[in-house]
Amino acid sequence: MMRVAYLCLDPGVPVFGSKGASVHVQEIIRSWRARGAEVTIYCTRPGTDIPADLADVPVVVQHIPQGNGVEREHAQAAAAVTLAERVIADGATVVYERYSLFSDALARVTKALDIPGFLEVNAPLIDEQRIHRSLIGEDAALDALKHQVAAAARTVCVSEPVAAWVKERVADDHHSKVAVVPNGVNVNRIQPTPESAGIPVVVFVGTLKPWHGVETLIEAKAAASTDWALRIVGDGPEGPRLRELAATRGTSVEFTGAITPELIPAALAGCAVATAPYPVMDDANDQYFSPLKIYEYCAAGLPVVASRVGQVPSIIDDGVTGLLVEPSSPAALAAAIDDLAGAPLARAAMSDAARTMANDHHSWDIVLDRITEGILS
Repeated sequence: MMRVAYLCLDPGVPVFGSKGASVHVQEIIRSWRARGAEVTIYCTRPGTDIPADLADVPVVVQHIPQGNGVEREHAQAAAAVTLAERVIADGATVVYERYSLFSDALARVTKALDIPGFLEVNAPLIDEQRIHRSLIGEDAALDALKHQVAAAARTVCVSEPVAAWVKERVADDHHSKVAVVPNGVNVNRIQPTPESAGIPVVVFVGTLKPWHGVETLIEAKAAASTDWALRIVGDGPEGPRLRELAATRGTSVEFTGAITPELIPAALAGCAVATAPYPVMDDANDQYFSPLKIYEYCAAGLPVVASRVGQVPSIIDDGVTGLLVEPSSPAALAAAIDDLAGAPLARAAMSDAARTMANDHHSWDIVLDRITEGILS
């Protein structure tokens, strides 16, 4: 039997949590198990929202103390050593690691056990840490990245910008091992449902942070010329300000608050249109993400109105699976939603196309097949 050691050493990513990164972790683990693999999780932050179907997965935890600065960075590096030693002692036939700062765990495990390793890179973490938080040991973080990529049989990046970022920082002879594999969706867990009776429901799912553009969505609702309801699923630091904005604009908005991943299908059920109103960014390179929410919307058979930024145009076929609009434009967003809200036949056609696209090209099982192709298959 294939024995997979899944490593997630990022203290900002709870394995069993509600954020998008947590969903990503859980779905990749599900896909490994669907292949018949025995999976053990090695992590620094387990989380507490454990789905029933993953409750039997063994979890080995090496906690990292709270704090910032060099002590925290050293603790992350030390955790990588400790967890790598545990994997080596436990044994594995494959190691899969979600890239995190200062970890060289995959490199240690692949060398000791002589097994293939897959490194998953979801973001330019070194740049993010330097710009948005605090990064003291940047040279150490860069050395760890180089070591990990050199040791991995394949380094998989969620988008072309992330792949370019990796290639700029590692030796040229490792570039051929860097591949782009966008995110996916659990097409069994999320499926289409009939629209609720009454006015169309427009939905947004995500953490309420500035880079998700929810302010633009609320302004679009205030500017709408067609009657549609707005449901915002999730919470975050922008939550109080967005609720105040809705009240100030006299706009009725349903704020559900944060929910666990297993409740997402119910939150999408009955909706007519989904939105991803990403804003204009100061630097186009900041649009490196592969948006989980859009794949989930499509699996639910929802036409998607999304900003024309980053990787979004490579997912949404404008006029077929949804509509693309200029970012940070309430008027453009309102007009597109108004058009779909008043066109049930167009929504139905887009719904079928979106579901087909998600099912045929973006299931997590397909994603894992692309990641391991030519190495394990």
